[in-house]
Formats: sequence, structure tokens, C-alpha cells
Amino acid sequence: MRRSWQLTFGLLLTALAGYIDAIGFIQLSGLYTSFMSGNTTQLGVSVSHGALGQAVMPAVLIATFLIGSTIASGLSIVTPAPWKTAAVLAYEAILLVGAFALGLQLPQLSLASFFLALAMGAQNAVLGSVQGFRAGTTFITGALFSLGQKLAAAFTKTGPPSGWIGDAAVWLALLIGAVAGAAVYDRLGIFALVFPAGLTVCLAVMAALFARTHRADA
Repeated sequence: MRRSWQLTFGLLLTALAGYIDAIGFIQLSGLYTSFMSGNTTQLGVSVSHGALGQAVMPAVLIATFLIGSTIASGLSIVTPAPWKTAAVLAYEAILLVGAFALGLQLPQLSLASFFLALAMGAQNAVLGSVQGFRAGTTFITGALFSLGQKLAAAFTKTGPPSGWIGDAAVWLALLIGAVAGAAVYDRLGIFALVFPAGLTVCLAVMAALFARTHRADA
């Protein structure tokens, strides 16, 4: 897959993570399906206050995210190189479709959110570093720190003047995704999951076509 397509995939997946995390945040009253730092903080506060009942949900979300990441990473390891991205995206797509199907059957998103957390854990195994910055992951703190470093380098003329743009684009993609996710969920409810599920299916198909072309050219 060319760098330009990797970048496009990465930004779309980052926006998707923001979209899904916003839905989870609304439905789970302040918990997350991809931002595990926030869930870990919630877990720590609940344990500290002796509110063990409130600690269950963040703990389960963290464990679920970890399971999704582990399975997707293993899938990436055992899948031949040209097909890695397609295989992990297909796995993520199945989980998102499953979350939507489960959400249709249940009035609350809490059980479906576990499928979303599995999918977000899986997504981090899709792409690594693209053109010197992280794209496609479900967390943004590292990108913001990198953005600050590259801005400082640009201001002091010790680095490229436009080297910060990639990290800024990653942050902006997550923000746009979160805005869209909250707005669409407010209007459509569980049907808001149709969009990320459909997008992931399309990306998986495109990645498979890229892999097939790569194999044919090899």
C-alpha cells in the first residue's frame, strides 16, 4: 500500500475512533470504548473511594480492549505481509457489525459497547507509523506531544517548518470524528453505528484489493 493511501486509511480510522468513542462516552456516562487512560483513571478513583461496583465497568472495558488488541496483533503476526491490514480491518468490521446487531436487540448500548471496545483494541494493530507519525490508532496524547515537539522544532528552525502538519491532522481527525459521532448518535441512536461499520467494511475491501494487486505485481 502506498504511503498516501496509508495516510488516508490512518486519518479515516482515527476519525472513526473519535466517532465511536463519542458514542460510548454518551451512552456509558463518561466511560470510553477506546480511551483506556480515561477508563484507568475512572477505575483508580472508584477503587480509591471503595466504590467497587462502579469499578466493574471500566475494568471490563479495559480487559475487553486488551483482548481485542491481543487477537488483532496475533492475527497480524500470522497473516502474510500483503494481507495484514485487510485481515485486521475485516476483524474490526465484524466486531462493529456485531455491535450494531446487538444494539438493535437491546435498548441499551452497554453490551454492544464491549464489541466496540474489542474493535477499538483491534484497530491499533492496523497501521504503524505513517510518514513519521502515528495514524489510525485510537489514542491521541502521543500525537499531541509530537505536535508540540515539531512545532518547537519549526519555531527554532531545527526541524522542517511543516513537519507538524501530520500530527495536527491526526488530532483534527479525532476531533472531527468525535463531533460527528455525538451529533449522529443524538439523531439516530444505535443506527449511528451503521456509518463506522460500513466504513470499516469498505476499508477492509480496499485493503484486500491492494494486497491482491501487490501479490500480482510481486
